[in-house]
Amino acid sequence: MTAIPQRLAPRDFRKRLLARELLIGTFCKTPTSHATEILGSLGYDFVMLDEEHAPWTRQSLEVGFLGARAFNIAGLVRIARPDASSILSALDDGAIGVMVPHVSSVEKARNIASWARYKGGTRGSGVGRGGDYGGRPMQAHYEASDATTTVIAMIEDREAIEQIDDIVAVEGIDAFFLGRGDLGLSLSNATGPAPSVDEAVSIVAKAVVKSGKALCAVTQNMASDDAKKMLDLGVTGLMVASDHGLLRSGALAQLNHFRNLVKPG
Repeated sequence: MTAIPQRLAPRDFRKRLLARELLIGTFCKTPTSHATEILGSLGYDFVMLDEEHAPWTRQSLEVGFLGARAFNIAGLVRIARPDASSILSALDDGAIGVMVPHVSSVEKARNIASWARYKGGTRGSGVGRGGDYGGRPMQAHYEASDATTTVIAMIEDREAIEQIDDIVAVEGIDAFFLGRGDLGLSLSNATGPAPSVDEAVSIVAKAVVKSGKALCAVTQNMASDDAKKMLDLGVTGLMVASDHGLLRSGALAQLNHFRNLVKPG
């Protein structure tokens, strides 16, 4: 039986991310704990439960967070709605952090940073799984939560590129994710001059690295030139595909092996 690799506790994820430690994760689209448990047992650093583009509910997110805790992997959620309630429920239910789509203005960045933190912020007081069900004094809970909650802003809009230096300077945002798919769509819809996707990504990466914060991105294959390109840009929180993508690529590889195995000689 393969032993579960020994790693730092999931609550150290923010500290590791801010230190720009190289971390590997993936998106989880299927609303169960199974992929999270498997990835944790293999030694992945984090999973991003994708509420924005997959059928996660608050109840299934709770199961996902429980699986992450059981297998010593940081469980984060890409929230579907960028509002205070969505951030509050995710953190109270046990998320180590949140990733927020379409952070295209300084005001939005300040809001999500505020909604995610107690001290100096506007997060409502709660003691669910994220607060060990009241197992710590409230002041200790506030301090520990603020120290460990990770806030990642997705940069995926043309408007964000135009004010990126101000956005990355917002206190309380720990990392920025290069949302290259939606960024490409946004740039293609520009009515005036606009940078290419590669140019925009370079602008964002330079601003984030200069700010001292962490840079995150997703690639479809860690053996690809794209993965190397992301590392060269300064990405340290690198995600590979998703549970769907990993299942599809693994299943396709086995299907091809099968076809070769039974192919008439």
